[in-house]
Amino acid sequence: MRDRIAEIITSVEPLDELERAHRDSTLEWIRSGAPIFRTAKPDVPPKHLVSYFALVDQQRGKLLLVDHKLASLWLPTGGHVEPDEDPKATVARELAEELNLVAEFVRDVPLFITVTRTVGEDGGHTDVSLWYLLRGDSSRAIEFDRGEFHGVRWFSFDEIPFERSDPHLRRFVEKMRRLLAAEAV
Repeated sequence: MRDRIAEIITSVEPLDELERAHRDSTLEWIRSGAPIFRTAKPDVPPKHLVSYFALVDQQRGKLLLVDHKLASLWLPTGGHVEPDEDPKATVARELAEELNLVAEFVRDVPLFITVTRTVGEDGGHTDVSLWYLLRGDSSRAIEFDRGEFHGVRWFSFDEIPFERSDPHLRRFVEKMRRLLAAEAV
């Protein structure tokens, strides 16, 4: 699985130098043989893989974010990659658990990769996040995990609350909009 994950990460075409640095450092980390899957909550090992997934309603120009209770941020949904789990399988599993939806991928590989130091009561840890893009429909009601989220909301691309979100969300949205514009041509 380690080789498969390295292959997935290699497929990510960086938006900018920061994403290139995140991709390259992640490849070094994976190839080093260090543990890459979380084995105990919240931070064992202190650096581990996460699959983020953003639902986009292309027709209406909207992105779904969740108001995450522990992080106190508006985030794409996601979850920790289980030991020896394919990150794409993580997306399907977490989407069913968190939003009771079936994954419809825009792309089979992640669109974006980030390395982020989290904050929290545990003092934080490092998430290596693979950001997948999924098709969504903002006209349909969303059932969500009320234990994990205060709520969910579809935001138009121009009203996303970047100031209260993942520090890389603005760059992800920029990359997503470029991809969607290229596909529309």
